[in-house]
Amino acid sequence: MAKVFKKTSKSGGLTLCLGKRDYVDHISKVDQVDGVVKLDTSDFGGRKVFVQLACAFRYGSEDLDVMGLCFRKDLWIHQVQIYPESNKPTLTEMHNTLMKKCGDNTYPFSFEIPNNLPCSVSLQPGPEDKGKACGVDFEVKAYLANDKCNADETIDKKDTARLIIRKIQFAPSQVGAGPKADICKGFMMSDKPVHLEASLDKDLYFHGENIPIKIKINNETNKTVKKFSVSVEQTTDIVLYSADKYSKLVFNQEFGETVEPNSTYDSTLSIIPVLSDNKEKRGLALDGRLKDEDTNLASTTMLRPGVEKDVLGILVSYKIKINLMVAGGGLLGGLTSSDVTVELPLQLMHPKPEE
Repeated sequence: MAKVFKKTSKSGGLTLCLGKRDYVDHISKVDQVDGVVKLDTSDFGGRKVFVQLACAFRYGSEDLDVMGLCFRKDLWIHQVQIYPESNKPTLTEMHNTLMKKCGDNTYPFSFEIPNNLPCSVSLQPGPEDKGKACGVDFEVKAYLANDKCNADETIDKKDTARLIIRKIQFAPSQVGAGPKADICKGFMMSDKPVHLEASLDKDLYFHGENIPIKIKINNETNKTVKKFSVSVEQTTDIVLYSADKYSKLVFNQEFGETVEPNSTYDSTLSIIPVLSDNKEKRGLALDGRLKDEDTNLASTTMLRPGVEKDVLGILVSYKIKINLMVAGGGLLGGLTSSDVTVELPLQLMHPKPEE
């Protein structure tokens, strides 16, 4: 372990320590959260120390949390008491390392994250937005209180230490066959159609990886395919609300090749949708962001059978659209045109690191 992640309360009585910030969802289980809290008990009085792990969906700025309105929904929450010690966890290698690095008066804790919870996703803020980004986050919090769950008790911020962690998923070790789509579209004043076919080599690509798209056009009409475009659309489904679903372009490129009447086109075009080309797009879904760390476009949400969608908070998916613009022909020439479009599903994820 190269680094210990620490956060000390303003009062100085609590120092929350973790050995890592990323916890991997292995489908069958999620990495256990093991940490310690270093205590200075001189000003505790009769108060106890608790550690809480919460998964929450934030859909508004903290600045808007006024008049009893809270723009945050807890999807899952769990608390343990660590001082005075009640249920001491089984010590792991991570605990032992942290206790050695953090010194005396350290108290261990562990959390098991249920595997039906969503992965960390944040929505890209606009230039004028302040405070925490909207999205799904996981927060570890150590705090002083008299009781474990007393809604009437006010917990002093100076006696609280918080660290954001991320729950992440890696791509499966085996990828499947790539999707394929085709369409045959006829036009007025033409006996024969335009045939468009598009396909991918595999069903899943890594962030930043080149995505080759095979495109075949068979233009049997008496009209000209003037140009075509390739775009990638990210669809974000906020499943806590029934109707909040929107799409944003994360890649769009036009190709000026024309396909004359009674001719064909057969080529492979490569695209790379990346966050660096979309920094100004407010509301774009990103993989959960840690403070002062860059991130990337959100990974595709992998749905497990039997999991309730509203527990997942935010669902992210992608699709590639290939669109041909076919000139109208006739007296009006290029003033009238029609589109021919096919769509391919796209999955974007991180590769699993080598052991």
